Amino acid sequence: MTTSELNGPEDDSLMARARRGFISVRRNWKRFWRLVSLYMPKRLYPRSLIIIITPMILLQSVVAFNFMERHWQTVTLRLSQAVTRDIAAIIDMIETYPHDDDYANVIRIAQDRLALKVDLLPPDPLPPPGPKPFFSILDQILSSEITKQINRPFWIDTVGNSNIVEVRIQLKDKVLRVFVRRSQAYASNTHIFLIWMVGTSLVLLLIAIPFLRNQIRPILQLAEAAESFGKGRPAPRDFKPRGAEEVRRAGLAFIQMRERIERQMEQRTAMLTGVSHDLRTILTRFKLQLALSGKKPDLAALNQDIEDMQSMLQGYLDFARGEASEDTGRFDLESYFAKITEEARLRQRELVTSLTGTSIVHVRPNAFTRLLANIVGNAFRYASEVHVNATHTRGSLTIIVDDNGPGIPEDQREEVFKPFLRLDEARNLDSSGTGLGLPIARDIARSHGGDITLDDSPLGGLRVIIRVPA
Repeated sequence: MTTSELNGPEDDSLMARARRGFISVRRNWKRFWRLVSLYMPKRLYPRSLIIIITPMILLQSVVAFNFMERHWQTVTLRLSQAVTRDIAAIIDMIETYPHDDDYANVIRIAQDRLALKVDLLPPDPLPPPGPKPFFSILDQILSSEITKQINRPFWIDTVGNSNIVEVRIQLKDKVLRVFVRRSQAYASNTHIFLIWMVGTSLVLLLIAIPFLRNQIRPILQLAEAAESFGKGRPAPRDFKPRGAEEVRRAGLAFIQMRERIERQMEQRTAMLTGVSHDLRTILTRFKLQLALSGKKPDLAALNQDIEDMQSMLQGYLDFARGEASEDTGRFDLESYFAKITEEARLRQRELVTSLTGTSIVHVRPNAFTRLLANIVGNAFRYASEVHVNATHTRGSLTIIVDDNGPGIPEDQREEVFKPFLRLDEARNLDSSGTGLGLPIARDIARSHGGDITLDDSPLGGLRVIIRVPA
């Protein structure tokens, strides 16, 4: 038996733990990115700014850290070592020539040659230690160098914004006080580096932001043109491919696609119009022949068949043609509600209407009238009580039609939107029996960039929800 066979269960356990650990890490990683995406901006422009600004901040943070850690600290160390050596030399001179006349020469030499102001004080105790600054490279390095090179009791004052640093060192029978310019012991020009770093970053951003906006504008214009085409509206007048090569290619592809779709729609409409004209000519001859045949009881059914054929033919044509060629205009909801109120009175139906928001909406008027006529007419046909509620908020229109009719089963509510399909005992918006009423209504809603959904009504029947941008 091999070693791997002997250690088989243990190896399997290790592999299982490793697999669980990997799964846990991957799950946490996905959770982290979901959290990041939740707070990330959704638009392209702010995301692009983040892509530009984040690496710049990271790079400058690393550069600044290395500068502070290496250059700034190293320069301060060298300066503090030099100042401490000067102070140590002064102490050696004082102790080597312990005469008052020599002290004067030492003080003069220190001031003239070393740029240090030196005083000899009585042998009083040193001041008590002051509070240490939270972050002061000078205090730490200078204290360390005095301890290393002089190794005598001392007191220093580096706190504050003064340009002078005071150092007191306890000698045998006196106290040496030295005033040092802060720039002699400390790299005080660091702010210049930070100013240059921040300044160049601002200059780069001032250049990058307008350039980035100029590159993103063609993408936004392409999205606006595609959205307008999806809603059946004409493209913006000033739209043409601009920007980078990839964006231009996308814009040209969109224009070519729009032209192909419009050309196919025009060809289909022209063909159906021709077929409709030919069939209507034949039906008109049928009606003329029946009219010349006189009033006979057996011809009534034939006249009704011809009327049904004309209605079905018009339904097919309306579904295939749609109302895409119509321009956007103003549609008055209050006027339409007054019209259907009169229709409800003639049909002896109970109608309740309500409107929230402004009455004027911008849609394709004829197409939208047909949509509402189908929906509301269907409700009048199958119910005795109908409620129509319209809510027009900024950029959105929602119309809810409730009735107390038989309704449509939940599992068949999507089926009724299929063309030429009629469900048993289901309500349909086309009285001729073509099964095109609801498909036409949804096609009009979607051509506006909206949709139609069905639900249960509080009145016990069907609820039709129409949502379109307006």
